Amino acid sequence: MKRIITTYPLTIFILAVILFLSLFNPPETDMKTITNIDKLAHICMYGGLELILWAEYLKHHNKLSAKKLILLALIAPILFSGCMELAQLMLTKNRSGEWMDMIANTIGVVTGAICGYFIIRPLLWKKK
Repeated sequence: MKRIITTYPLTIFILAVILFLSLFNPPETDMKTITNIDKLAHICMYGGLELILWAEYLKHHNKLSAKKLILLALIAPILFSGCMELAQLMLTKNRSGEWMDMIANTIGVVTGAICGYFIIRPLLWKKK
């Protein structure tokens, strides 16, 4: 457990921020007038999570493990996002779990993974 915390501190921090943002009562803003702005926020949150995860993974590993990356960098964040949608539905009175949010989260994860592989990996490994 200590190794995970020291290897992925920013990823854990981002997960905690997403957890908080998913369950707190957001203030009313004029942003709600922009159609689907929340979907863009979901894509950015989970895309950012994925980019940080890739950066921390690549910083501590010299080769890619397809099994680990598929499980931990794709499936786990998508499952986490599904759990957050269910938590919003079941644990909050003013939030709702939505399929479209889950789809936006998944788009963020996949986009972040693609950017991690094709942009972050070459940049970080070029320095090694």
